[in-house]
Amino acid sequence: MFLRLYVKLILHFVKINLLLRKIFMLSISLLPHKFKKIGWILFIPSTILGVYLIFTNYEGLPLQATVFSLFKGDFWGADKPFSFYQTNITSTLTGVLFIAGALMVAFSKEKYEDEYISKLRLSSLLWAVFVNYSLLLLAFAFIYGTAFLNVMLYNMFTVLIIFIIRFHYLLYRNSKFPSYEKQN
Repeated sequence: MFLRLYVKLILHFVKINLLLRKIFMLSISLLPHKFKKIGWILFIPSTILGVYLIFTNYEGLPLQATVFSLFKGDFWGADKPFSFYQTNITSTLTGVLFIAGALMVAFSKEKYEDEYISKLRLSSLLWAVFVNYSLLLLAFAFIYGTAFLNVMLYNMFTVLIIFIIRFHYLLYRNSKFPSYEKQN
């Protein structure tokens, strides 16, 4: 009797364990290929607009709007959680469009996705993270003051940029070789 109850209890825990693994270990799949075109349509103009905003010191295109803020802290003033305020949303829209477009470009399937392209994608992502944090380490060591704040701002975007450049460079370079001679 006790043994039967014990076996039932163990089987019940195994069943729950397998169910939890199934729920939490779902594999994340890539976006469909059609999102890559949409991504390029968002990514290229937002990149151009972002560079323009950098060179105009974020003063171009005054798109004023009243926005809801979860938290707004003035440098010397009081903190204002959960408030509305009037602001220029050009840089916000540019950043949102850039990130959305870059994510679509980076993580959409290729027209012919196979294991080799998955391997290139993974190696490019690892390479981009390594290069990005190497550059950030150099910035921590050699850049100070308000210039460092600019470095941190640009650092939000560099992983995606480096990944996209590296991945598409590898795709281009490997498209010149027959499939049995592919380089890495």
